[in-house]
Amino acid sequence: MNHLGDTNKMVGETPRTDAVIARDTGDSGLIAELASECSKMERELNAAHVEIERLTAKVAQLYEGAEEAKQRIKRLEEAGDRAIENSYYPDRVKVWTKAKEAKP
Repeated sequence: MNHLGDTNKMVGETPRTDAVIARDTGDSGLIAELASECSKMERELNAAHVEIERLTAKVAQLYEGAEEAKQRIKRLEEAGDRAIENSYYPDRVKVWTKAKEAKP
């Protein structure tokens, strides 16, 4: 659970602000104005939570892709090592060794 509580149990789009509006006795325009601003902020907060969830999913997807790329590089290096194993061409061994060392 996050620091805002369980936001999945919200009844309306802006429950806290709706509660303030419900208590407005009508003798103060300030409360209505404040409630309106609170509604805007709460919508922005809810939209930010949706964006955070989207970005979190994207980061997980990127990590998965990076791990797949690492595994592919490892397989290619192993294949390259086997390809030059017992090679009679020392220049090819040098080129392959230099290429493997150039990893970021």
